[in-house]
Amino acid sequence: MPPMGPWKAPLCSPFLLGSQSRVVRLLFLLLTLHLGNCVDKVDDEDDEDLTVNKTWVLAPKIHEGDITQILNSLLQGYDNKLRPDIGVRPTVIETDVYVNSIGPVDPINMEYTIDIIFAQTWFDSRLKFNSTMKVLMLNSNMVGKIWIPDTFFRNSRKSDAHWITTPNRLLRIWNDGRVLYTLRLTINAECYLQLHNFPMDEHSCPLEFSSYGYPKNEIEYKWKKPSVEVADPKYWRLYQFAFVGLRNSTEISHTISGDYIIMTIFFDLSRRMGYFTIQTYIPCILTVVLSWVSFWINKDAVPARTSLGITTVLTMTTLSTIARKSLPKVSYVTAMDLFVSVCFIFVFAALMEYGTLHYFTSNKKGKTTRNRKLKNKSSVKKNAGFRLIFLESNPCILSGFPTSLFTHPQPCSIITLKILLLEIVNKIRKCTISHRFSNFILRTYDVCTIIILSKTLNQVVTLGL
Repeated sequence: MPPMGPWKAPLCSPFLLGSQSRVVRLLFLLLTLHLGNCVDKVDDEDDEDLTVNKTWVLAPKIHEGDITQILNSLLQGYDNKLRPDIGVRPTVIETDVYVNSIGPVDPINMEYTIDIIFAQTWFDSRLKFNSTMKVLMLNSNMVGKIWIPDTFFRNSRKSDAHWITTPNRLLRIWNDGRVLYTLRLTINAECYLQLHNFPMDEHSCPLEFSSYGYPKNEIEYKWKKPSVEVADPKYWRLYQFAFVGLRNSTEISHTISGDYIIMTIFFDLSRRMGYFTIQTYIPCILTVVLSWVSFWINKDAVPARTSLGITTVLTMTTLSTIARKSLPKVSYVTAMDLFVSVCFIFVFAALMEYGTLHYFTSNKKGKTTRNRKLKNKSSVKKNAGFRLIFLESNPCILSGFPTSLFTHPQPCSIITLKILLLEIVNKIRKCTISHRFSNFILRTYDVCTIIILSKTLNQVVTLGL
């Protein structure tokens, strides 16, 4: 047996080498796919948890100290007493107004109340800064450290800034030097009302503002678009007025100290007539109609017609006073004054009509009564003399009566007169006189009785008249 040589590793066949390489490649591919799936899952989970802006990862983080450093650098060497670009060009200020509410309107003092948010925007090159932050949002403490326009409201009688719970002021500074300054104000502004057409009048109440000390070659005001915005008018306290619309204008005021730009907002208001219709117009019309009721009352009912006329006149006087109470004491005549005056004339004319009618009617009736009395008196005296002669010439009529009856000084009672009357009638019927003359005496027996009794009772003659 041949001797054994040293040991040598067996050589692999090409088939075995190829199969091993394929297995390694397959394992590497599976491992790669597995790791890729794990990375995708981790990324998905991170995306689900991350709800903030991903630019934070890219942008550098700004700390509080950086903002403080920016403000300190801006204010270093800054003089808030000087306007921007002084001596170079005028400072342009863009303004806009947001109207929270208007009202109430006070016609007596001729003013109105308005609540606004007043915004001003200008450029100040001294406030430019380089930072990733585009705007600095600051509170009211920063307002006094930079230059602010000296804007004031020209037709304001009283202005109040809101300080609760903090001053209602806002300040923003952009990195290009643009500054925005807003504040909330409540203003009592003048509004001169022309009341010729009251209560059907319309008014335009202005709100004027301008710079107090800088003329137009130093500060220029411009309207920003949109220049004026308003809140919902249904919550405004206008009461007697309705908001129609608004408009703005720009004008220049020439004064001794210079030419100033004046910005004006006009608020158009129209008066509602509902209140005055109920309180004045309807009561006045009803009072006039009530005064006409006296035309249907009997003219002889003096107390009724007089009291009705005086009552309506006093009522119109009261209504006129009430209508004037809500107005200033203007010297011209308003439409309400004209209406109330016409109603008062109608009411007063109704009272004067009855007074005139009663005067002429009573005078005519008095003359007729006096004429009738005078005529009756003369007729009675004439007939009395004839009848007395007739009775004296016919003693048969007076026979049987005691003479003391005609000479008794005391007045006779009504019963005595009636008894005497019946006895005279019976005597006349028994006398032998003509039938015609007897009928005449029977028709005038009451006068005969009075004539007989007048010999002793002169007062009875007066009763007979």
